[in-house]
Amino acid sequence: MLKIYELSDPPKAISEFLSAVFKGGRQRLCKRQIRGFTLRYAIFLLLAAALALQTGCESKQATTPAPPKVTVSLPIVQEIIEWDEYTGRLEATENVEVRARVSGYLQSIHFTDGAIVKKGDLLFVIDPRPYQAEVDRVTAELQLAQARLELAKSDYVRAQKLLQFRAISQEEADTRAATERQAQESVEAGRANVKAAKLNVEFTRVTAPITGRISRKLVTEGNLINGGTAESTLLTTIVSMDPIYVYFEADERSYLKYARLSQNGKGPSSRQAKSPVYLALADEKGFPRKGYIDFVDNRLDPKTGTMAGRAVFSNSDLALTPGLFARVRLQGSTSYEAVLVPDEAIGSDQAQKFVFVMNGDNTVEYRMVQLGPLVHGFRVIREGLKIDDWLIVSGIQRAKAGLKVSPERRDISVSKQVDFLSPVAPAAVNGRPASG
Repeated sequence: MLKIYELSDPPKAISEFLSAVFKGGRQRLCKRQIRGFTLRYAIFLLLAAALALQTGCESKQATTPAPPKVTVSLPIVQEIIEWDEYTGRLEATENVEVRARVSGYLQSIHFTDGAIVKKGDLLFVIDPRPYQAEVDRVTAELQLAQARLELAKSDYVRAQKLLQFRAISQEEADTRAATERQAQESVEAGRANVKAAKLNVEFTRVTAPITGRISRKLVTEGNLINGGTAESTLLTTIVSMDPIYVYFEADERSYLKYARLSQNGKGPSSRQAKSPVYLALADEKGFPRKGYIDFVDNRLDPKTGTMAGRAVFSNSDLALTPGLFARVRLQGSTSYEAVLVPDEAIGSDQAQKFVFVMNGDNTVEYRMVQLGPLVHGFRVIREGLKIDDWLIVSGIQRAKAGLKVSPERRDISVSKQVDFLSPVAPAAVNGRPASG
């Protein structure tokens, strides 16, 4: 029988067909079969030839991709001062718990909750009548003692005259002299009792011991006040406002750095000199407030490994409130020449930091770098980058080590307002808010 050729396996079918044609003696094919086969495979060959022609044209048209475009700049070389930043908490220089010195019923209150009070302002009045009655009583006793003293003096004078004529015995004269001295001491005791009683009357008027902001009243009128003891009733509290302290803590490494700077003569010790400190609240940009360090603790906290410091700031506008968190910045180095780059030009490779630089033939190189602090929006590079290296600052995502690039050279823009020696940053750098 004649074999029927199908399109299910074209290469095999073509091979068998050609073999049958050129080896016609081995197998006969009817003309009808040959025509059907030829028509089918003629269409197939035409399609295959068209596809091959199109692929060849596309391969001829394909070209090598152009190098990616990047922006490169030389790093900034600038004299800077490093400023260390810490988080602190504001505290009042004076904090007073107002308590009564005498007991009694609270008669009246003379302040507004939360107001600023001055030293000596009347705050509370405790019912003074019992204490005024005590003043009257001891005053009467004093007058009685004074009368007895006058009588004793008269008796003593008469006794001295009678003794001259031996009208009385020496014993009687000595008794009258002792009675006169006792009367004198009774008068002194009476005077002391009168002073104490009058003090208690004064203590019924509770006044502000310092100038500052007062809290709310913790006891209302009509309540019995316990005073003059260790458990005296707390009436309110007052905190001073100007000046104000800020307490902060530096880690052990930072403390050692400051100590080394002082030992090497590169900076004064904060224990001996008023080292400048700058402060900013949570909603303030830059560090607009200037103060100085007035205290450094005598030991590190063994639990936290930190050293406590304290700075003093003027607070004439009363904007600083005790208890607020604040950022403080103090000088962390002497001035030196540093290499600076935009922070966005730095990449991260797990725990390592790197930059891409372009060499002389426009090939990208991978450089590991050691970073310093951020200074007014620019990152200090301590190691890994030279001042004449062309740094890729834009298009970093298109760069790869060993890849040729098409560079656009451009200087890094720095605002004229930037002072790299100042701890306070200008409003903007390179059109973006500066990092304070």
